[in-house]
Order: sequence, then structure tokens, then C-alpha cells
Amino acid sequence: MNVNKPNRREFLSAAGATVAATSGTAASLASAKSCVSPAFLQDRKPNFLYVICDQLGLDAVGAHGCTDVETPHLDRLIDAGTTFLESHSTNPVCSPARSSLMTGRMPVETGVVTNGRPIDPSCPTVGHVLESAGYDSVYCGKWHLPGPTPKREDGFRVFPARGGQGDIDDSAVSRTCEAFLRNRTGDQPYLMVASFLQPHDICFWGNHVSGRLPEGLPYPEIEGMLPELPPNLRSRPKAPAALDARNAKGRSDLQWRYYLYIYSRMVEMLDADVGRLLTALEETSQDDNTVVIFTSDHGDGRGRHEHVSKWYPYDEACKVPLSITCPDRIAARQDSTHLVSGLDIMSTICDMADVNPPERLQGRSLKPLLQQDIDVEWREFVTFDFQQQGHVLRSDQYKYVQFDGSPIEQLFDMKSDPWEMTNLYEDANYATVLADHRKMLTDYNATLRPITPTESVERSRPVRPVRPRQN
Repeated sequence: MNVNKPNRREFLSAAGATVAATSGTAASLASAKSCVSPAFLQDRKPNFLYVICDQLGLDAVGAHGCTDVETPHLDRLIDAGTTFLESHSTNPVCSPARSSLMTGRMPVETGVVTNGRPIDPSCPTVGHVLESAGYDSVYCGKWHLPGPTPKREDGFRVFPARGGQGDIDDSAVSRTCEAFLRNRTGDQPYLMVASFLQPHDICFWGNHVSGRLPEGLPYPEIEGMLPELPPNLRSRPKAPAALDARNAKGRSDLQWRYYLYIYSRMVEMLDADVGRLLTALEETSQDDNTVVIFTSDHGDGRGRHEHVSKWYPYDEACKVPLSITCPDRIAARQDSTHLVSGLDIMSTICDMADVNPPERLQGRSLKPLLQQDIDVEWREFVTFDFQQQGHVLRSDQYKYVQFDGSPIEQLFDMKSDPWEMTNLYEDANYATVLADHRKMLTDYNATLRPITPTESVERSRPVRPVRPRQN
């Protein structure tokens, strides 16, 4: 399945030759393109600060409507640039999603179909691509592809960081990145990836602690501060058995509210660390030439459908923040129309840096949308996978879910039922919609080039065949 695919070494060699061959004509190329995208054709190439967090749902920050947190730094970042309200993970679990964020390819194409697998050597990372174009590509924080931090061959200069708990490690990551930003010398452009763990620490509570809590609160004085429960807390729409089994039934309303309270405090920890980086950019006057990209690998259950953590197709797990900011270069607005994906970040960075992207990317450049070219032709849907067997297609109005080997499908009208409480797949009125979405998913999957999953270094687990899929 890898026939004619260049490996990373071949890609870097070819990219370096391209840079050398075109360096003498850079001025003429800039002149030719100035009528297309003048905002990004300055004397200096833009820097990139690529901030990735872990397990943050799209609507879990203040600027996106959450009233249970105080996130002043994330709010000002989101308000200052373009934020995408239909932003989706490619797979609501850490390693597969992160492989897409680093390569612009679907997890079945990177070999990272479960946690703890490395990206296949045939897939250049964004670090490789920008480094070959003269950027200083650096990385600090969680990697999980696999291991706590990347290796040099993953395309980055790596700053030391531990991996495990956000409340221990994230402040070290933000201070290390702050030091890099404040001590920069010279004119070499950079890509810095700052990868935080929070609010992933909620996994320790959601998966291990809550079942041992007493019915009452350990700190009764905070009861008046607990968040309200989501309207779909007890909603269990008809689902494949393997999906329906993933829930946290039996918890009281009070325990769920306490869970949400703890999650919100972890989001606030993240906010403080992101704020440290934004302040460093501003105080060193780098903010006017630095594109800040903020996103998450996936979301968290937060009590919706009685879920904690991830691994399922509902919006609480698969919709993630995606905001891109650079003063005077990127429009300050909320985009609620265009369906976007973690796949799009690689293409966007390459486009903004005026760098040729690798072949076979699945993503699209968001640059036209950042410059308010809202009439640009765009995709009709995004897709993502989950639990190795689950496959999702989200169109403008509907979400379609299929699970290999299960006769039960799911179809939700996301306009009239945003909390995903009513599965319409057995409703005869939606038979045509169901068939159309099933075909769209089948046709899209046929365009992918899945590869053999890479070797896992985490605990052994079975890997299901990646193709063909059952429809």
C-alpha cells in the first residue's frame, strides 16, 4: 500500500532542492502572488506558535459560551482571530488525532490507529516540512506518538518535558516556551509547538476516582458553585452495543456536577499557561508576525450521554476549538459555516509559510477563510473514526455514524437536535438522507490510502483490519 510513497528522507531531500532552486526567484514569485494574498507576503516569513491541548471540548471555554470557567487569555486569543465553530477531531483519542495534527493525513494513513503508535516514516510532519524550508522547528510538551516527547527524527528540535500530569508538567512547558520566545535572536523564522496536557487530568478522576466518592461532597462549601448539568445527561440514543457500553451509569447528579467543576478548574490551569505565551509574544513585539494556532486533539464527555473521557462520535468528544490569530493579518470573526478538521492545519501552515506541502494531504488550507474569502468553494462534509470500528460523516445538517459489524446505524439532525438525543436511522422519512450519507462516507473512504498500523509500544491490544469497511 506504500508503493511510490517517498519516505521522510526522500521528502526532505526533494524539499531542500526545491528551496535552493527557487531562492533566486523569490522576489518575482512574491510580486506575482501579491494580488492574491498580500497580507502574508511581508519581508519576513511568519512565525508559528502552534498550541495543542488535550481533551478540551469546543464549548468548554468562556469565549465559546461556557459560564463555568474564567478563561481570559483563551478568550482574548479567540476574540482576536478567526475561530471555527464547526471544528472536528479526526479521531477522538490522543495518538490518532495527534498524528493528523502533525501530518494532515487521516490516522489510517499515518499508521496510528490506536494510542502509543509512531507516525509511519512515509509521512513527513509539519516539523520536517518547515525545517526543510529554513524554519527553526521546535517542540515542547506532550507528544504521545509514542512517548512523552518526540525524537529528533520526528522533525523538531526538542525541548525537555515530562509527560503524565498537567498540573505538574504544564507550567514547566509554558515556562520553557516562554524562555524560547523571550530569548530569540536573529531573523530565522520559527515553528514552535507548545503541547499541554490539561484538561486531560480529568481522566484520573473520571475513570478512577468518582466511583469511590461518597454521595455527599468532600467540600460541601462549593456546592453553590457547581455547574448545571447538560440536558442530555441521561439521554441514551439507540447505538451499536460496543458504543452504548462506554458510559458511566450510576453516578448521582451531584457527582456529575462535581466532575464538571473539577474539569473547569483544569481548563483554567490551561488558560494561565497559554496566557504566559501570549504575553511573551506581545512583550517581545513578535505578535505582529506570529500566527498563533490553538486547538485540541479531542474533547471530553463532560456528563453528556453519561460519558466521561472520549472514544465516541458525539460532539462532546469530537468537536474541538480551532482558533487562528495574527494581528492585522487575520480577520477577527467566528466562522460557523465551514466544516473544518484537524487535517487542515498542516495545509494552512504550508500555505501561510509559502511552502510546498507534501503530497496526498487530506486537509485544505484555511487561509482563504482567514482572509474572509467566504465564497471559496469548500467541502460538503468532514469525517472521523473512533474505536477502530466506528466511522462518522458530518455534513452541514446531519451526522451519520456506522459501526463495523453492527446493524444499528445513527443519524442525527444537528440543526434541530444539537444535543444528539434522537437517532433517526429507523425513521422512514429519513431513508434517503441515510442512504446519501452512507454513500458519501463509502466514496470518501475509497479515496484514502490506509497502511499497515505501526507497531505499538504501549500495552498490547488487538488491531482490527482497517479495510474494507462494512456499510
